[in-house]
Amino acid sequence: MAWWKAWIEQEGVTVKSSSHFNPDPDAETLYKAMKGIGTNEQAIIDVLTKRSNAQRQQIAKSFKAQFGKDLTETLKSELSGKFERLIVALMYPPYRYEAKELHDSMKGSRDDVSSFVDPGLALQDAQDLYAAGEKIRGTDEMKFITILCTRSATHLLRVFEEYEKIANKSIEDSIKSETHGSLEEAMLTVVKCTRNLHSYFAERLYYAMKGAGTRDGTLIRNTVSRSEIDLNLIKCHFKKMYGKTLSSMIMEDTSGDYKNALLSLVGSDP
Repeated sequence: MAWWKAWIEQEGVTVKSSSHFNPDPDAETLYKAMKGIGTNEQAIIDVLTKRSNAQRQQIAKSFKAQFGKDLTETLKSELSGKFERLIVALMYPPYRYEAKELHDSMKGSRDDVSSFVDPGLALQDAQDLYAAGEKIRGTDEMKFITILCTRSATHLLRVFEEYEKIANKSIEDSIKSETHGSLEEAMLTVVKCTRNLHSYFAERLYYAMKGAGTRDGTLIRNTVSRSEIDLNLIKCHFKKMYGKTLSSMIMEDTSGDYKNALLSLVGSDP
């Protein structure tokens, strides 16, 4: 990875690995926070929102080794409501969390399913686009339109990656060579908007809190899943797009330990 890309990705992260990390005292802190009557929620927030996901997995192993209990199950028994949902989300390895949320969404118990990507379907779509354009004389324009206009932004980003591997050229270059006029312009606009993923997630977070009520599943999922990827960059786009900071909207729309944990994950304002 080029040094500049690594730097940009690191700058986008709001939750970083803790330096001088030792899982044993963290596990002990969590045990003491949940031992006896009452729970020290702030201690839980201070540990789990300030460690990377990989470090949380090590803490869970230490917790089990020291106290003979499953950390996630202990958290579930001690916490409740939206705060519990957020903290438990932090404890899943990323791939398991996305699989669980996708499964729950398909059962109808979550807000939506559009943030998830099926790698198999993405590859199939990329192959279909290639077959509809570069592989044949002429272009199956309806196939391009169907895929570009009916798939989510996160899914299309994966499709574009797979397409470039198959075609040895970008989706933009293929569109330019296979279409023309207003159709070419429209397709290129879709691709351009899709590639700005930070604006996409900023929009999802905004509409999770806009208006009456909060789509907590969307708010939790996008905050947790992007915190170790590009949440800082999403925050910058959020402020440009809506004239307010993500943290200020969280403060207006949530409360209590749930709010404090979200703010800790989101970090300081841009």
